[in-house]
Amino acid sequence: MKGHWLFVLGAVCGAGAAMLPRVAAHLHAITEHALHTNGPRSGAGRMHTETRFTFTAHAPWEQVAPLFGADKERDWSPGWDPQFVYPSPVADVGGMVFTVSHNHFKSVWVNTEFDAKNGRVQYVYVIPDALVTVITLRLKAEGTETRVEVEYDRTALSANDDTHVQHLGKHDQEAGPDWESQINGYLKTHPFS
Repeated sequence: MKGHWLFVLGAVCGAGAAMLPRVAAHLHAITEHALHTNGPRSGAGRMHTETRFTFTAHAPWEQVAPLFGADKERDWSPGWDPQFVYPSPVADVGGMVFTVSHNHFKSVWVNTEFDAKNGRVQYVYVIPDALVTVITLRLKAEGTETRVEVEYDRTALSANDDTHVQHLGKHDQEAGPDWESQINGYLKTHPFS
């Protein structure tokens, strides 16, 4: 009888091992779909939103790319007032660290990539115990203009902030025209030389 159970156990293990590639492929497909879906998601973890928008800046990328440095953004974004921790003196460089006030909260920002030459800029900011946001910008020259793709990935850090992150995700979906208007308004009054 013992041999019979060993045979059954071996057959079950063998069938399970044979199914692993199919299960892994199915789980991978589900994960890939979830990662590339725009909009809010929630599950066992906290609320997470991923939002992308694209707009056109009416200037060459050599003029546009520097505008996405935290210091240079002050020139075109009303109310943007980062308080630099690093570097000193203030400069738009990779690795810059600064804080930004949000009503009664303060977020800590870290630039994780500032590659203006290759058209890629990324920031991560945290509002402690509330949320984490990753902002990724990709710039591409299109003749004398620049296509700018902006991606916001937001994750709540507490159940109390799930609704707030969902609200921010919806706001992010509508932010493209505002960014385009502000950048192009600035570029119109500051022509490339």
